[in-house]
Amino acid sequence: MGEAYRFPLRVVDGLRLEKEVRDALLPGRTVLDDTGRERRLPRYFYEIPTWNVAMDLQLSPSFALSEFIQTDVREAPPLRAFPRYVPCAITLTALCLERFRGVVGTYVHIAANGGYRSPRHAMSGNATPHSWGTAVNIYRIGDVFLDDREAIERYAALARQELPGVWTRPFGTHRGQTDDHLHLDFGYVTSTPRNAPLPALEGPPIFELEQRAL
Repeated sequence: MGEAYRFPLRVVDGLRLEKEVRDALLPGRTVLDDTGRERRLPRYFYEIPTWNVAMDLQLSPSFALSEFIQTDVREAPPLRAFPRYVPCAITLTALCLERFRGVVGTYVHIAANGGYRSPRHAMSGNATPHSWGTAVNIYRIGDVFLDDREAIERYAALARQELPGVWTRPFGTHRGQTDDHLHLDFGYVTSTPRNAPLPALEGPPIFELEQRAL
């Protein structure tokens, strides 16, 4: 029987969390992206008990969990205090960023509100991979601030070359573009760890019951 490194965070089923937290995370809900295509939000999350735990936990040699969850008052109120929750796919994102850091050969800095943010975050809008924990906004690489076309397009091209399947937001000032960071997007990926709680065997999901009551 296989063995695995025991990840120190508890895996939780978002459908079993308290209602105010479920209302912010919308676990398992279907939402629409900018093209009107349906996307199903993550159901399973890692529970983060304290900020100190987030700072001490390295998801990869170069990236701590805290770097992916730096949000401000634009985040939904129930998710500003601990325990906090982050989709399980965040570990895959960290591995991709570790590869990217190896390629650029220097520090990669994730912007505030540029890692995971919930569907109820004021910046989330339509379905965004940030709500899956699979997109990051990078504002600085080493000593280079990504606030002009040359820097953003240079590192975007490098990311597309080295990270299979990554999507980068084009430079510009219009909706869907960026002029002050590099947006790396790994798609609408969900992860269900082997030790995730089993779903209930009877009855419809909680969010279906709540929708019927509306």
